[in-house]
Amino acid sequence: MDTALQIDDLRDDFIARMGVVAANDGMPRMSGQVFAMLVFEGEEVAFGDLAKGLSVSRATISTSIRLLEERGLIRRINKAGDRQDYFKLADDAYAAMTRCAIAATRRSKSEIDATIDKLPDEATAVRDRLQAFAGFYEAISTALEDATLRVSQPKHDTAQSLRPADTEIEQ
Repeated sequence: MDTALQIDDLRDDFIARMGVVAANDGMPRMSGQVFAMLVFEGEEVAFGDLAKGLSVSRATISTSIRLLEERGLIRRINKAGDRQDYFKLADDAYAAMTRCAIAATRRSKSEIDATIDKLPDEATAVRDRLQAFAGFYEAISTALEDATLRVSQPKHDTAQSLRPADTEIEQ
């Protein structure tokens, strides 16, 4: 198989899979596909090329672009003399993704804490279970905060920044 054709097939598969991942995370599938296309291409992509490349209407692309911009995942680029908008990944797209995940885990923990606060004093067993559940979200938030720092480091240090936290290695 021709290398270019193989890469095109892998690109299409990647974009489709990332749409499913986005949908599983509560985002529109198309937003995940737009994001994946920008990741795979690695450079700015014209608005019309997004619609054409993903075989969807310009209105569908517009909705996805708006969501991705609001979340700080992509940025709009204007080129002098060109009326079309271009889009590329934000410089800190992955840190923005972790910040969104942190906000979601904090909302979940807040909902649990609100229930704990309303429990009568004698509901100790329920309180213990809910506090363990809240602790789970607290641990996830802490881990995501660490991940945000790791993905925010300069690009030349990416391999270092994505390593697991410093741990002792047993020999």
